[in-house]
Amino acid sequence: MKQAVIDIGSNSMRLTVYHVKQENFQILFREKQMAGLAGYVEKGALSEDGIRCACDGLLEFRKTLRSLHIENVVVFATASLRNISNSDEAAEEIKERTGFHVEIISGEEEAAFGYMGAMKELNLSGGAFVDIGGASTEIVTFQNQNMLSSVSLPIGSLNLYRKCVKKILPSANGVRRIQEEITSQLEEEKKIQFSQQEVVACVGGTARAVLKFAKKKYHLPQQCNEVTAQQFHEIVEMLCKADKAATDFILKLEPDRIHTIIPGMLILEEIVRRFAADKILISRYGVREGYLCQKVLQKKDIPTHKTEN
Repeated sequence: MKQAVIDIGSNSMRLTVYHVKQENFQILFREKQMAGLAGYVEKGALSEDGIRCACDGLLEFRKTLRSLHIENVVVFATASLRNISNSDEAAEEIKERTGFHVEIISGEEEAAFGYMGAMKELNLSGGAFVDIGGASTEIVTFQNQNMLSSVSLPIGSLNLYRKCVKKILPSANGVRRIQEEITSQLEEEKKIQFSQQEVVACVGGTARAVLKFAKKKYHLPQQCNEVTAQQFHEIVEMLCKADKAATDFILKLEPDRIHTIIPGMLILEEIVRRFAADKILISRYGVREGYLCQKVLQKKDIPTHKTEN
């Protein structure tokens, strides 16, 4: 069976099509749209333009699904719709305009799904897990393949950019403002004990960009999926200079993320520092794969529908 999963995130909207058999899956196709929905939040609510942007993205995905003859589709939203005051109204408006029912998952669910998805590939026995999105960051600690603690923080690469950065790349003052925001959120959070962990497992756009940057800068093998903490720190230090070399480096490798990559990396850097981790492992799988396994393949109660051909 072919199954599509659409993830409405705060920074990007993503469509992934899988071939599934029993509880196993294989990725067949991916498509991404940089919607930047966190940028449409006004006075705590998603604006009409933001709702329209989300609808436009879903309608484009529907065209793709029709062309591929994919009928089975599930749609969920993370902080993009969760962290706004008009969540229900926005979801209902999206359904009326597109026909897609959107499940808004909680921060705890997002953390769990991301962790479960990553472990499908990494299969670590213990450590910490991080998923940095546009408007939230999920952190999980685990031991013997069991989750010990999880939290979803209301900071992400896009909302930090909007709050702390005046131009495209943050100035030294902008970097300091971002770091202060990150520190404030982490100091308030008591659920996570930042004990030393050898490995921090990561998913999401920021993590993938870090790996791409490291492969370029340090000539790592294409199949490599890990970056040392020292390599990561050097990359952050280089990009935070915000000079032409940093700008060119980002534009060559991750142009869509030029405004959000430094805020996202500063979140990850502080988390890695607090766990005193030696290395970062980046998984290709994340919240979509965890959602697929837990809520689709295991037949949990979830709104589903078929696209019209």
